[in-house]
Amino acid sequence: MKKQLKIRDLTLRDGQQSQFATRMNQAQVDRVLKDYHKAKFYAMEVWGGAVPDSVMRYLNESPWERLESIKAGVGGVSKLTALSRGRNLFGYNPYPDSVIRGFCRNSVSSGVDIMRIFDALNDIDNMRSSIRFVKEAGGIADCAVCYTVDPKFTAGERAKAFLSGKLLPKNIFTIDYFVKKAKELEAAGADMISVKDMAGLIDPVTVAKLIKALKDAVSLPIDIHTHCTPGYGVASLLAGIVNGVDIVDTVILSFSGGPAGPAYEIIRIFTDKLGLDTGVDNAAVARIDATLREIRGELASYDQYKRMPPKLDLSKDSIAPELNALFDDALEYAVGGKLNKALERCRKIEAAFNYPDPDEIVQKAQIPGGMYTNMMTQMKESKLEHHFDEVLKAVPVVRLDAGVPPLVTPTSQIVGVQAVNYVVSKTKGEDPYANVSKNFAELVKGSYGKTPWAVDPEFRLKICGSREEIPYDTSNYKPQPNPPVAEAGGLPLAKDEKETLLLELFPSVAEKFLKGRRIAEWKRDHPDESSLPPVPEPPAPKAIDPAGIQYFTVPAFSSSVGELPEDYVVDEGRDDAYWIFAVENAE
Repeated sequence: MKKQLKIRDLTLRDGQQSQFATRMNQAQVDRVLKDYHKAKFYAMEVWGGAVPDSVMRYLNESPWERLESIKAGVGGVSKLTALSRGRNLFGYNPYPDSVIRGFCRNSVSSGVDIMRIFDALNDIDNMRSSIRFVKEAGGIADCAVCYTVDPKFTAGERAKAFLSGKLLPKNIFTIDYFVKKAKELEAAGADMISVKDMAGLIDPVTVAKLIKALKDAVSLPIDIHTHCTPGYGVASLLAGIVNGVDIVDTVILSFSGGPAGPAYEIIRIFTDKLGLDTGVDNAAVARIDATLREIRGELASYDQYKRMPPKLDLSKDSIAPELNALFDDALEYAVGGKLNKALERCRKIEAAFNYPDPDEIVQKAQIPGGMYTNMMTQMKESKLEHHFDEVLKAVPVVRLDAGVPPLVTPTSQIVGVQAVNYVVSKTKGEDPYANVSKNFAELVKGSYGKTPWAVDPEFRLKICGSREEIPYDTSNYKPQPNPPVAEAGGLPLAKDEKETLLLELFPSVAEKFLKGRRIAEWKRDHPDESSLPPVPEPPAPKAIDPAGIQYFTVPAFSSSVGELPEDYVVDEGRDDAYWIFAVENAE
C-alpha cells in the first residue's frame, strides 16, 4: 500500500481571496461543486477569512448560505475547512466564551468539519476556548502556529542600541519557538497542527528543519500552508513532503501562484514521482480547472496579474521532457538535502507555469506583500512616496516597540500603518509617535494578548498611559442592537441566531445586508400592501444565556487584493474599528 499525502484544496477561500478579492459569487461556486465531489480532496478550505464580510459587502449574499450550499454540493467526500482567529474570531478584541461557543456551534452545524484556529500573536491562551468549543460541537480543531521571522537590524543599529542601553531581540522565532508552540497546542487539545505562513516567507531549508522537529516533538498530523509571493512556495512544499509532512495546502492551477499558494497539479507531479497516494481524481481536477478558467475571465477586473498558467490535465497530458527534467532535478536535490539547488529548479518550474516573478521587496524586507501594498498606498495618499525606504527601516523599530508581534493579519497591518505614521510624524519634525493608531495603542496595552517580546513599560506609559499591561476585559462586552426595520413592517433586523452573529461580527456591513433582506422579504410576502403597519417598540434587551447563542462585539477586519482603504468606522461608545486594506494574503 502506498504511503499517503493528504491534500487540502484552498481554491474557494484562500485562492480566490488572494487572487480575486473574494469576488466569486454563489452561482460561480456552484458550477464547480459537482466536480469537487468527484475530485475527493482530503479537505477543502471554503469559509472564514474575508469570505463572510465580502459575500455580504460586495455580492449581497449570505455567508451561512454559502457554507451550507458547498456542504450540500460536496457532501461528506471532502472535509470542509474554515479559518478563525481564535478568541478574536474575525475582529480585534477578544470575545467572551459564550460568544465563541455560539460561533463554533453554528459553524459546525452549517458544514465546517475542520476549524483552522490561529492567533496573530501566537498566544495560545487566545486559542483555548475555540479549541474546546469546536471539539464540543463535533468539529476537528486544526491549530495553526503562525510563521514569521525576526526583525532585521543592521550591525550599526545594534551597536547604537547597545550604547543607549536598549536591548534588541535576536533569534526569537527559532525552530524551538515554533515547536514549543505546537507542543502547547497539542496539550490544549489540538487534533492537528498547521504551520501557517500567510506571507510566503518560509524557505525550503527552514521547512525541512521545522517539519523534522515537529514530527519528532508531537504525535499529531502536521500540515504546511504557504504562498508564492516571494518565490518559495513550490520548493517549500516539496521540502515539507520529502521530510514527512502529512498534509499540504494547494490551489487548483488556474487560481495558483503569486499571492496564492502552489498548484495542486505541480505538487501532484512530485507526489507521483515519489510514489505517494493523494487520493485525488485528476480528471475531476482538470474539469474544475477548466471551469475556473472561465470564472477567472469573469473576474478579470479583480485579477491583478492576468497571467494564466498553461492548461494541464494530469489524467491524460504529459509534460515536456525539459520540464520533466526540472521536476526530476528538483526532487533529487530535495531528497538529497540540497534545498537551495531545489529552490532554483522550482523557480524555473514556476516560471514554466507562468507564475509572477518572485517579489524581491517581500524577499528582502521579509514582510507580507499585502503589508507592503498598504504602506505604499498610505505613502502615496500622503504624497510621501520618496520616503518609502525610511518606512521599511521603521518597520522593525515599530515592531520592536510593540513587542515583536508576528507579521500576520491583523498585526502586520497595525505595524505597517504605524510605521507610516512614524515616518510622516518625523518629516513634520514631530515625535515619531505623535500620531498613534487606536489599534497600535491596543496592541501595546495588551488588549490583543501576550506579545512574543515584552513591551517596555515606559513606552507603554507613553502610548497608553499605563506602565502595566492591561488585558481586554470581556465583561465590558455589549451586544449590537437588533432594531425593527420600519420598511419591513417592524420585523427585527436579524431574525435568527446566525443573522444575529453576522450583525455582531460585521455591524456596518451586516446591517445594510440584513435590512435589504428584510425589506425584500416583506415586499415578497405583502405584494398588495400600500402602507406598512406601525413599527412596534423594540423589546428590552435580553440577558445573555451562557449556554445559548450569543452576540459578538466586533471590530471586523476584512481584506482583499487591490482594494484601497475603503472605510474606517468607529462606533461611538465602543472600541470597535472596521477596516478594508489592500492585502494580498489576508487570513
